[in-house]
Amino acid sequence: MSAEPVAAPAGPLILAEDLWRTYVMGAEEIHALRGVSFAIQPNEYVAIMGPSGSGKSTLMNLIGCLDTPSKGDYVLRGKNVSKMNDDELAEVRNREIGFVFQTFNLLPRASALQNVELPLVYAGIPKEERVARAKRSLEMVDLAARMSHKPNELSGGQRQRVAIARALVMGPSILLADEPTGNLDTTTGNEIMGLFERLQREGNTIILVTHERDIAEHAHRIIFIRDGKIESDERR
Repeated sequence: MSAEPVAAPAGPLILAEDLWRTYVMGAEEIHALRGVSFAIQPNEYVAIMGPSGSGKSTLMNLIGCLDTPSKGDYVLRGKNVSKMNDDELAEVRNREIGFVFQTFNLLPRASALQNVELPLVYAGIPKEERVARAKRSLEMVDLAARMSHKPNELSGGQRQRVAIARALVMGPSILLADEPTGNLDTTTGNEIMGLFERLQREGNTIILVTHERDIAEHAHRIIFIRDGKIESDERR
């Protein structure tokens, strides 16, 4: 008799409750986040928006398990990650979060396929499975024909697609994109935003961090942060 599938935890994918992040600079305390609370459901497409210094990057670091709150709880897939140590955070980060950065962060001497394989190498996945998964990931972003090309042989938009494929290859719970169109022209940026929309329709949860309203408006929900607090939370 086959084993029953393990059910995903009920409730939101992300639950943030009264998140504070305070930095001590000499005798001064700087409150980057001041009591932020929200929930994100699986398969949502959310933009976190705010001006420079608003706290959006601090919040992104908490969501991405790159940092922990000074106070409050961050629950991801039913687990309270705000109380985890660095090793536990790294494990959750590698398994649950796919990062997409403005600067692509690709290895210049490696092919697109090798760049996408990288997280699987760190995870100890055997070579045959690594290659198969990396190829599938590149197919998801319409780059199957460019998998042997190195970054300097690709356009900016194609490089960002490689970075998105790398973010997807571990099958993360969340695709977390930080200003993903910041280094792209408007037309290419719109193509990348169209790709995010398709990935969301295919079942991915996407959190986009940006200071640009026109980019944020591609999402189905915009959480606007100012002075470390949520000023508005609009569903579109």
